[in-house]
Amino acid sequence: MVENPFFAPSPLPYGLPPFQEIREEHFLPAFERGMAEHLAEIEAIANNAEPATFANTIEALERSGQILDRVSTVFFNQVATDSTPGVQEIHKRVTPELARHADAVHLNAALFQRIKTLHEHPPEDEGERWLLQRYHTDFVRAGAELGAADQERLRQLNEQLSALSTTFQQNLLSDTNAAAVVVDDVASLSGLSPDAVAAAAETGRARGLPGRHVVTLVLPTGQPPLAALTDRALRERVHTASVERGADSNADLVVRTAMLRAERAGLLGYADHAEYVVADQTAPTTRAVTEMLAKLTPAAVANAEREAADLREAAGHELAPWDWAFYAEKVRKARYDLDSGQVRPYFELDRVLRDGVFYAAEKLYGLTFTPRADLAGYHPDVLVFEVFEEDGTPLGLFLGDFYARESKRGGAWMSSLVKQSELFGTRPVVVNNLNIVKPPAGEPTLMTFEEVRTMFHEFGHALHGLFSDVRFPRVSGTAVPRDFVEYPSQVNEMWILWPEILANYAKHYRTGEPLPHEIADRLKAAQKFNQGFATVEYLAASLLDWAWHTLAPGEDPGTAEAFEKRALQRAGVDLPLVPPRYRSTYFAHIWSSGYAAGYYSYIWSEVLDADSVEWFVENGGLTRAGGDRFRRELLSKGGGIDPMTAFRNFRDRDPRIEPLLARRGLL
Repeated sequence: MVENPFFAPSPLPYGLPPFQEIREEHFLPAFERGMAEHLAEIEAIANNAEPATFANTIEALERSGQILDRVSTVFFNQVATDSTPGVQEIHKRVTPELARHADAVHLNAALFQRIKTLHEHPPEDEGERWLLQRYHTDFVRAGAELGAADQERLRQLNEQLSALSTTFQQNLLSDTNAAAVVVDDVASLSGLSPDAVAAAAETGRARGLPGRHVVTLVLPTGQPPLAALTDRALRERVHTASVERGADSNADLVVRTAMLRAERAGLLGYADHAEYVVADQTAPTTRAVTEMLAKLTPAAVANAEREAADLREAAGHELAPWDWAFYAEKVRKARYDLDSGQVRPYFELDRVLRDGVFYAAEKLYGLTFTPRADLAGYHPDVLVFEVFEEDGTPLGLFLGDFYARESKRGGAWMSSLVKQSELFGTRPVVVNNLNIVKPPAGEPTLMTFEEVRTMFHEFGHALHGLFSDVRFPRVSGTAVPRDFVEYPSQVNEMWILWPEILANYAKHYRTGEPLPHEIADRLKAAQKFNQGFATVEYLAASLLDWAWHTLAPGEDPGTAEAFEKRALQRAGVDLPLVPPRYRSTYFAHIWSSGYAAGYYSYIWSEVLDADSVEWFVENGGLTRAGGDRFRRELLSKGGGIDPMTAFRNFRDRDPRIEPLLARRGLL
């Protein structure tokens, strides 16, 4: 019998998980053994007869739970990227067990007493002192100081919430697949590019519907085909399918989740879940977040209303939500002589990745990327690259998983498969996920400009993981506050239209001709176009998240639909033509992806991002000196220091909001 591959460290380069050896039947035994061994290690630390020291308590905690960490990393990556029925069953079973396990660790009184003793007499080493503070904060926020009865109720709440999160995630995947729009008459797809029509035909064939075309849905409300489809009835079908996802399966679930989170926050001594979340973020208070969102809203709404007037004039009739993207594309084309179909042939996926994303990293940081076809990813679509420093020193592995599939959740994200740490001598293995519709075999993958932006964005997260240079895994890579983690990835978007980078990757997939300068200039000029819409749909989602998570303990929000309507009206963002970027029943960020009361973080991080972009422009742009400074002062630090200290070390001052307001046309 083959030994369970999770029971020992991977023998592969960089500790890449041995995906070819891993089977579904390995997961549960590895979870069971991993949790049992971890608890035994915790008991040994907690009951150590020696006085508490950093080495025998905090460092020992960092070393504990290695089997559990290995299986959790691979399993939850598969849940997100290739969730089979078997994996979904394991997911339902194991998440409540993991919630109980986390509570068994955090509510271990003897262990917390050792941490508390050290916290009262912290070590001199700055890195050790910071890690100790993180552990103490983690345990307190997990209920270590509560009485026995409150701790028991907390255990119940955590278990229920973990089960609800799993159910939401599985419902959304099922609903999104089921909501894909089947088109019988190919003429209805008029306006889509030939490759997009071919991709819809290929999706139909793959789903057992030969001869029919299937328009799949992406995670946000706005669906890319709406900008091109000339058939208004089909646009309505696609939009309606998008906004109705989860209406039956997730509506009651999100209400229950919000109420349980509010109860848990009250138990821990907070006014609401938002206050609980913000207490461990870079935002100083919930009031600061509320004031920032309120400050941005009126100007954004006014911009969106002006844009709507322009679109009505272009359409010659009243608009519906499914019309906005279509007429915005027409106005964009008229105003800037630019449409998305015109530029897609210049954005072929492989070239964007290698000659754009990788090339920018080479120029800015000296990195090179070598394909490793000998190393297998977790799915045949996954590409594996070895990453090297300028002097040839190996840095880590980068995996790219760019195509959509039925078993993969929507959206785009970065994950760490192996965390960098000096403690274990490990180097980073990171993966980027996108959801681009896969073309028929042999056909090129042409990207929209927004998909190009997403690829650069997610690679910014990858750089954060790859450049981590810390001692302890707890603070490695992107282990920073939620309202800081988007900042480095947003900065990386600045290189998309940087002349030297754009000229290297934006080449016609047939002829190799570069994107004409006049089109590049028009792309730059159009950057502020439709920013009213973009800002309002984002703010509406942020304010909706904020409303759900500022419920007081015991407060009944009523039905999800009615609550959402009231929340948007109160916030002044209930614009019929601009629905939230995510409605409550498919808002995966806040119900299953860790952004609860934290979706504001994108705009909060963008303040830092816009200010940093200004620094790069003022200091020569694409230079090794600039890249080395950003890497040294910020990207390499992970969560090992206060994040705002890292920002100040890079920028030499506190952040200013004016660059963001200028970028979004809100001055």
